[in-house]
Amino acid sequence: MGVAGDENSGAAPTAVLPLRTDRLLLRVVRPHDAEAIVEMRNHPDVARYQDWSLPYTAADAERLVEACRDIDDVTVDEWVQVAIVLDDEMVGDVAVHLGSGGATASVGYSLRRQWWGRGIAREAMHAMVDALFARGVQRIVATLDPANVASMRVLEHLGFVHEGTARRAELIRGEWLDDMRYGLLRDDRAEWLDRPRSFADVRLVELTPDSVRTYGRLATHPSQQQFVAPMCASFGDALFPEVIDGAPVLPWMRGIEADGVAVGFMMVAAVTEAHPEPYLWRLLIDRRYQRSGVGAAAVGRLVEHLRAEGHRRLQVSWVDGPGGPRRFYERLGFVPTGRLIDGEVEGVLDL
Repeated sequence: MGVAGDENSGAAPTAVLPLRTDRLLLRVVRPHDAEAIVEMRNHPDVARYQDWSLPYTAADAERLVEACRDIDDVTVDEWVQVAIVLDDEMVGDVAVHLGSGGATASVGYSLRRQWWGRGIAREAMHAMVDALFARGVQRIVATLDPANVASMRVLEHLGFVHEGTARRAELIRGEWLDDMRYGLLRDDRAEWLDRPRSFADVRLVELTPDSVRTYGRLATHPSQQQFVAPMCASFGDALFPEVIDGAPVLPWMRGIEADGVAVGFMMVAAVTEAHPEPYLWRLLIDRRYQRSGVGAAAVGRLVEHLRAEGHRRLQVSWVDGPGGPRRFYERLGFVPTGRLIDGEVEGVLDL
């Protein structure tokens, strides 16, 4: 992965390295890191989305370390390899390049396979991103393989915005692959950190001619689009509903409003003679308002509405996969039935 940009801030640079977080130390790689680098870069799961040559040898690692031998900090116009250290052990690295006189940055990161899934990449990149902006950087860009969902989720958690995908743009080990770009501006980061983390009042509201465009602009993270269809698809499904058991599904649509802000969208397949139980057809929470409790609160409002109408069960289905909604629904009390519907796991909630 990498980052680039082209604005010049003119801000006086400040030191970046070494960086410390609650668990981690980030410093320039040193000779005693070479063995860990070789082990990490030869692991097939780690190398899958990277472009270094394989097999990666001890000599390759020595050259990498040698290039950083006299570097103590992130340096303009130089690629700097930064070790991620946990309890005195190198568990991964971050590559950083400053361009445009220090106003832009490119970043990439890797973790040793045994350290995946512990939030280390997210914690390291959180510290690096904020340190680069404090140094005067105005724009950070990272590129990655669109299949690398785990890295997408790291960037999205930090507020990076998907800026586009270049088709078959990178030749990696003889294969032309797509190149996905995420960007983060200094203002983006400030707005992301200042976004609301909780809401006092969550409501389901009718869509109106005045509000439909606002709700139509809501969007999940790109990594979540395999689990939640975009708003345009939801409106299309509502306009041309699927025919199930001989009858078209009847859509019941509501916007999710939190403290007066449009934060999400819900669509339910309403009860008809052909469809005797309500089905939660679509639930989308905008990327800016996730992890704030609004999704659970919105489902709670739906449950209240359905109970008042005398319904006894609510159905839902989801796609399984890393970052998928299974845990969300199970925490709310939905229980998998063991059935698959068009490849999706069916779940039910007793009301």
